[in-house]
Amino acid sequence: MKATKGTIGRAVDQPNPDTRFYLLHGPDEAQSRALASRLLEALGAAKHAISGGLIKSDPAALVDEASALSLFGGKRLIWIEPAGKEIEAGVLALLEAPRPESATVAIAGTLTKTSPLLKLAESSSLALAYASYVPEGQEAERMVTDLGRRFGLKISSPLAARLAAAADNDQAIVSQELEKFALYLGASPHAPKELDDNAVDEVGADSSEGDFQRLADLALGGNIEALAEELVKLPTGGNEAIPIVRSLQRRLLFLAPARARIERGDTLDAVMASMGRTLFWKDKSAVQHMLQKWSAQELATAADRASKLERALMFTAAPEHEALGEELFAIARKARNR
Repeated sequence: MKATKGTIGRAVDQPNPDTRFYLLHGPDEAQSRALASRLLEALGAAKHAISGGLIKSDPAALVDEASALSLFGGKRLIWIEPAGKEIEAGVLALLEAPRPESATVAIAGTLTKTSPLLKLAESSSLALAYASYVPEGQEAERMVTDLGRRFGLKISSPLAARLAAAADNDQAIVSQELEKFALYLGASPHAPKELDDNAVDEVGADSSEGDFQRLADLALGGNIEALAEELVKLPTGGNEAIPIVRSLQRRLLFLAPARARIERGDTLDAVMASMGRTLFWKDKSAVQHMLQKWSAQELATAADRASKLERALMFTAAPEHEALGEELFAIARKARNR
């Protein structure tokens, strides 16, 4: 079945137990990923990632994974990202199989109207397809306010417009920022708080000072020696750790969709060319180097670890520089070995 803008929210927040396959596609992959995360939360399930390549080589693998019981007894959501024509045979088998134990969600980029995968999902009563597009204008403001409510934040229209513009209307970045504001204000859906410009100025992404992005890029590029030199230069007792982690998060969110396109078949040169004005010319060589080193799944894992590190730095007594250095060196070592 084909979901609309008016029905997709309910479809992922109150999932139909008969729906076994969700195809989230379209140019706004951040929004697709956010919808998949909402589905994961609504199901109370654990994310179980499998690759499109595995399904291409063995279409029955998707049915096997969806039909398998969790080792620890909890629910699972089978997660395929990136997804494309390579999973068509597996999805067909899934839709024809007996009812599986777990639902499956696939994150795809732009699909043509003639895509067999899209036709499969839209024509089956056991599947749901939705296309995500980058919001603009008032739609972008509504995206921010709607996300804010999920975190317990009340956001005025002018502030919503400011946040959308600062994140270039990227839902993943907006969501990440709103989560920080909610933690900072102690807001939750059960205890909502008003978000104002003062809070945004205090902890927003644009409050970082200094060349924090350089540290993130050195780690992602695997330059251990230069990273060590830069970390030594940080002042003792300073409060640079959180801004550095946020710079790392922004770079990861920038790299992930680009790498996903490469894994779907786009050339590295084509992906780099499409970045255009979104990438500063001095960063192009470093970004190209990172895209060659990291997979989309590894970038997603690194982003998750960075978010956990930030929360630890904000709300525990963990030694900031030690925790930051440990994580950055772990990233650099992984990049160095690729």
